[in-house]
Amino acid sequence: MKKITNAILDHIHKGENCVLCTILASSGSAPRGAGARMAVFADGSTLGTVGGGRVEYLAAQEALEVIRGRKPQIRSFDLAPAQVASIGMVCGGQVSIYFQLLTQEALPVLREMERALTVDENSWLRLQIRDGQVEEFAVVLQEEAALEPRRYCSKAVLEKGETLRYFEPLRRAGRVYVFGGGHVGQALVPVLASVHFPVTVYDKRKEIADKEHFPQAEQVIYGEYEDIFAHLTLKPEDYVVIMTPGHESDYALLEQVLRYETAYVGCIGSRHKIARTQALLREAGISEERIQSVHSPIGLPIGAQTPAEIAVCIAAEMILCRSQRQ
Repeated sequence: MKKITNAILDHIHKGENCVLCTILASSGSAPRGAGARMAVFADGSTLGTVGGGRVEYLAAQEALEVIRGRKPQIRSFDLAPAQVASIGMVCGGQVSIYFQLLTQEALPVLREMERALTVDENSWLRLQIRDGQVEEFAVVLQEEAALEPRRYCSKAVLEKGETLRYFEPLRRAGRVYVFGGGHVGQALVPVLASVHFPVTVYDKRKEIADKEHFPQAEQVIYGEYEDIFAHLTLKPEDYVVIMTPGHESDYALLEQVLRYETAYVGCIGSRHKIARTQALLREAGISEERIQSVHSPIGLPIGAQTPAEIAVCIAAEMILCRSQRQ
């Protein structure tokens, strides 16, 4: 969403209107769900996706008509088996897309979105639509959202009626701390960044703890594993991935991390290494519940062997964890 927001701001600053296509609801086997977005610009270029294929082509054409003066609207694309031949799709289901015209009047909200996307705090978008026209377009921050947790949660919420109301997470608080920048760490960081996990890499080896090795990471920290809190603070929304070369480093990190609430802790290693580390953690007074909360072996069991494959299985497990959080 950050790239889309920046691109929209750039075009509007140049005096060019654009359309933001947002999937408000989906059903069946539609390729993308609620919250998927695509920006369409006056020159016909696009950024983002609402599912690809013929539906995306038709959505882009509809968006261009809105830029040329057609009234913004909500349009449904039926992908059910009996109708798929007409639009060249085979996945089935239905998507409802809102075509929102963005002009100079939207600049204040777009700037709020730009700011919200750079801060490690929960934020949401709120749309109120009547007869195809946006009555309200706003960014909602955590303090206000806490008053209505059913609306402001981890997934998009659509309330139908004479006035349609739509609530969608804009930024999820939390970052990933990757401890150990070896081969798997170097493979993992770009995968996580590509699925919108802000990443900090932490390594005690000065030659590895270099931003040049991790261009997709937001931060790279050089420090000892025995005193990580001299350099960072863990929050309940954060994710921790431990992949150092040795038992001692794993233990030092887990002994510190498991004393704090986090969204996810994963540790790479063999079953023998894991058993030995768990025994040391028990001796250090870490509760059995916290020890068992560690994802170790790390990642979904898909038979991964290479660093790239292991990175994929770790990222998949973290995506699953994120999707299950409220």
